[in-house]
Amino acid sequence: MKAIVFDLDGTLIDSAPDLHQAANKLLADLDDDPLDLATIRSFIGNGVPKLVERLLAARNRTKDIAFQAEMTENFLGHYNAALFDKTRTYPGVITSLEVLKGMDIKLGICTNKPEQPTLAILAGLNLNRFFTSVVGGDSLTVKKPAPEPLFRAFNALGINADMQYSDCLYVGDSEVDQATAKAANIPFALFTEGYRKSSLEDMACEKTFRHFDQLIKMVRPG
Repeated sequence: MKAIVFDLDGTLIDSAPDLHQAANKLLADLDDDPLDLATIRSFIGNGVPKLVERLLAARNRTKDIAFQAEMTENFLGHYNAALFDKTRTYPGVITSLEVLKGMDIKLGICTNKPEQPTLAILAGLNLNRFFTSVVGGDSLTVKKPAPEPLFRAFNALGINADMQYSDCLYVGDSEVDQATAKAANIPFALFTEGYRKSSLEDMACEKTFRHFDQLIKMVRPG
């Protein structure tokens, strides 16, 4: 295995509690009632603007583009002020990243979360030591499921179209991640404990794991 690129939210970290906190602060600004954690969790996966769009729709707020852009900025203000109050890595993540690093596998991140909070969270949770490539949702003009962000993440690891992507892996937790890997023609592994909305049967992934120990077994030679 030459390189592995990971999604972030719902794959390496459970960030839903802090996103939930920021969402309800935004709703409070608008004198709207809060939403529960499960609802906010269901909004995650396509980047912050889409999360805010879904949040406003849930409270029957206007679809005006300028208003949504303003609310996205306000949401990010709340979120950036408390990025890892409640955000934690999933069980086994740190140990598994240490093992993968020890196997000389190059590691990267490709997420729809904006780049600035992504870098801050990686630093705050001491995960930045593992990754030499980080692509956020605003690093390019397109987001996942477009393949370009994933290509950028692998390119930064020294993997490009002239090499074999078959010896690489993209690890994510959602339909968006699966679609991104498919568009890029890069092997995909699904972490089943994240934020996916479809059943495992409907997603029909060849590689799945529910604990990061299983990922190590998946990629370890022999």
